[in-house]
Amino acid sequence: MDSLLYDLPALTIRSISVSEMDNNVYLLTAKASGEQVLIDAADDLPAVQRLLQDAAADTSATPRLALIATTHQHWDHVRALKELAEATGAPTAAGVDDADALPVPVNQRLGHRDILAVDGFELAAVHLRGHTPGSIAYVYEEPRGLTHIFSGDSLFPGGVGNTQKDPERFNQLLDDVTERLFGTYPDSAVVHPGHGKATTLGAERPHLEEWRKRGW
Repeated sequence: MDSLLYDLPALTIRSISVSEMDNNVYLLTAKASGEQVLIDAADDLPAVQRLLQDAAADTSATPRLALIATTHQHWDHVRALKELAEATGAPTAAGVDDADALPVPVNQRLGHRDILAVDGFELAAVHLRGHTPGSIAYVYEEPRGLTHIFSGDSLFPGGVGNTQKDPERFNQLLDDVTERLFGTYPDSAVVHPGHGKATTLGAERPHLEEWRKRGW
């Protein structure tokens, strides 16, 4: 079942949850051009294809999947990636340090602050090290509006992503999230995580030191 999360001036953001792990799949559609970016082809190709079909109503142009972007290499976020790439011919993007672990060739290997541009909008890549070496959050800054952060498994309501009780990885992830998300974007920024419900930076910011003290 698809959900129209946001109807913005330049684009729409739709999302579905797939798999037994409640993985979020996000689809951004440019209203003027019809170009689309799908974030995390996690599972269930038919459901993802229905999401694409539903989003065709969001543009007056012919919709085209311009890019499949992956937040990180973990298997539960890429189970439909190969099938979707083969079915659509769409190019792929992922963090440079996770790219070789994906089940498809990666056309755009992303570093920190790289830009993904399609006809109608841009996404900034924010490298968040710790959950995986090459985890990427994708950020859309709406002109004169909200910032939308697609955080993968690096930031959730209530804490950062799983670092397998490794203090070095945990501190790296929390440092990156603190500096590169909380230190860069406003409290109003909406965080769209890889699983579960959305939050905002403002709702989570007061708990950063609490997370550091507890170690997860």
